[in-house]
Amino acid sequence: MSKCEQCIVRELSSLKALNKDELIKLADCKSTYTIKKGEPIFEEGETINGVFCIKEGVCKLTKLSANGKDQIVKLVKSGELLGQRSMISEEPTNLSAVALEDMDVCFIPKSEVMSYFNSNNQFSMEVMKTICGDLKDADDHMVSMAQKTVKERLAETLLFLENNFGTNNDGTLKIQLTREELAGMIGTATESCIRLLSEFNKNDLIELVGKKIALKDKTKLKKLSE
Repeated sequence: MSKCEQCIVRELSSLKALNKDELIKLADCKSTYTIKKGEPIFEEGETINGVFCIKEGVCKLTKLSANGKDQIVKLVKSGELLGQRSMISEEPTNLSAVALEDMDVCFIPKSEVMSYFNSNNQFSMEVMKTICGDLKDADDHMVSMAQKTVKERLAETLLFLENNFGTNNDGTLKIQLTREELAGMIGTATESCIRLLSEFNKNDLIELVGKKIALKDKTKLKKLSE
């Protein structure tokens, strides 16, 4: 079993506020899972009674829309915690979390997390900061969806994917979303997303390498996204 006090990813979340004794105690009560690509970590409406710490891999947080399609709300990478908000509000999860690649995640029971929340002021402040950050991101996303065109949102999303998740050796985006997932992120129909990608490709903004995407002219993409 990996030791929480030696785990590097803890520095990337509110867990960084815990002291060594608390981390040793945490290691004794957590469970570690391997989640295969395409599998859910949890589903919308589930009661999870704890938080998940992402040790390795990336997942998508999705919301089922009225038309039965999954809208991608956020992409989450290693070091982040999932389930903090529903744990504190004592409500079922508002989103589903599905692995975009094979993942290693640790589950920490609610009783353990809440004991630190009550005894370690710095930890509770870090959790609150994270939730506030998520709210700010949600506000920004809502404004972007309302005020930007689909073309602007696609340019913005492609830049976001490269800046946050990097590229492969061949220069293509490391996070390979399906055309449907990409359409879900920018809030449009899959056909419109495919049409726009072809247009970006024709105008030398991007290069389509099979199913993969490489960004060719980031300056123009940035200008377009603004």
